[in-house]
Amino acid sequence: MSAETKQVAENDANRVTVFDTTLRDGEQSPGCSMNLEEKIRVATVLEEMQVDVIEAGFPIASNGDFEAVHEIAKRLKTSAVAGLARATTKDIDRAWEAVKPAKHPRIHVFLSTSPLHMKFKLQMEPEAVHQAVVDSISYARNLCDDVEWSPEDGTRTEKDFLCRCVESAIKAGARTINIPDTVGYTVPEEFFALIEMLRNRVPNIDKAVLSVHCHNDLGLAVANSLAAVRAGARQVECTINGIGERAGNAALEEVVMALRVRSDVMPYHTGVKTEMITKASRLLSAVTGFTVQPNKAIVGANAFAHESGIHQDGMLKNAETYEIITPESVGLTQSTLVMGKHSGRHAFKAKLAEMGYPDLSDNALEDAFQRFKDLADHKKDVFDEDILALIDDSVVRTNDRIRFLSLQVVCGSKGPQTAELELEVDGQTQKATAEGNGPVDAVFSAIREIFPHQTKLQLYQVHAVTEGTDAQAEVTVRLEEEGRTVNGQGADHDTLVASARAYVNALNKLLLKRQRTAPAALSA
Repeated sequence: MSAETKQVAENDANRVTVFDTTLRDGEQSPGCSMNLEEKIRVATVLEEMQVDVIEAGFPIASNGDFEAVHEIAKRLKTSAVAGLARATTKDIDRAWEAVKPAKHPRIHVFLSTSPLHMKFKLQMEPEAVHQAVVDSISYARNLCDDVEWSPEDGTRTEKDFLCRCVESAIKAGARTINIPDTVGYTVPEEFFALIEMLRNRVPNIDKAVLSVHCHNDLGLAVANSLAAVRAGARQVECTINGIGERAGNAALEEVVMALRVRSDVMPYHTGVKTEMITKASRLLSAVTGFTVQPNKAIVGANAFAHESGIHQDGMLKNAETYEIITPESVGLTQSTLVMGKHSGRHAFKAKLAEMGYPDLSDNALEDAFQRFKDLADHKKDVFDEDILALIDDSVVRTNDRIRFLSLQVVCGSKGPQTAELELEVDGQTQKATAEGNGPVDAVFSAIREIFPHQTKLQLYQVHAVTEGTDAQAEVTVRLEEEGRTVNGQGADHDTLVASARAYVNALNKLLLKRQRTAPAALSA
């Protein structure tokens, strides 16, 4: 073997496949629901990032989930598209039907293997579970060349039984074996030993790629994922911003950047285009209404902020004194275009292209431009963050049944607080005037008068997009109805208008979610 060939082989052996499950596991976060257009937009950005595998959803869950997976499968050109399925022929058939149009389709089958899950969740004996593993993988493999199998609650599964199931799954045709830490129970040293044990004890383990899927219940999802890679795993399942049920999943941006920055101790690499990370993070935050915490690693607002005098002094002398990652490496670039009220449509379009939005439709561009001009009339300095908030608020919302038109509020210490609201509902303009216990309550009461509904307001949160008294407000609203929760987000220079936009956005998502009912036993 030549030196060059040997180097290529070593590079391939150290290549870590990135499996993104934002659109499946991520959407299981309470309140995190996306419509078809939003899912397509997120999937498109993930493919632009050069993510290897995109788990687009759980096709059996609902017609909406099936449609999203099917449409994404038809559109993507380079990323593999996976559909999740329980170990039943009905689930597998539905998953295959959804992913079949993809250039690189994958069926991902899962079945619980821990004593706790087998006894109380499946109510099956281990022998029956083992046979179901063999039967389901064999069935899926006859449909699709690329089959992945996951033993749900793998980190709490008895080791002998886990090894037996993994060996049988590979014999049946699974090309990827994913070990989920479903409840975020394990710790790095323990997980390292588990992956190492599988590599040493399963005789045909070399016939499959070992994968890991870590949840963050103890805040160890990324650490556990990296420990698994060091032990020999070569696929990591993760999500943008670490979203997911309960405490979330391993964050894609953290895993990828850890491997990039610490290649000295972890000589592994991914194919992810890291300069797209910030765009993907902001897009997901916009479509889900999940605001990224300021101190979140890699993508938080404070990730590259330095307030300490000592830190600032060091940064001025050499950025490497306190920054191990450059802002540019994750897509944060210094603006070269300063925008204001005199900026024209051409300059605005150029700014959007610079910020990673080059392909807005004419209607979307016009809507965003008009909102920008309105903001510029009220705000002296328009920052990149302001423009992003406008784009996120007005462009990623499509096919809404309810649209905000106008709002006039009377408030103050003497009262009463009243709101005159105008909405468009199913294409028809409707108006209402309502009083409330404060201006926000009055606005929300007016919305309920125009569009009657019974929901519980679980969260109302306001934060300033930028600094200053003229800062644009970004509002997050969480609504709950019969166990279904949704988050809505709205931005405007007027906090009450932003509040109305956020509530309307949440209400539109709730209407969408009413049509979707996920089946029992969904996890991984």
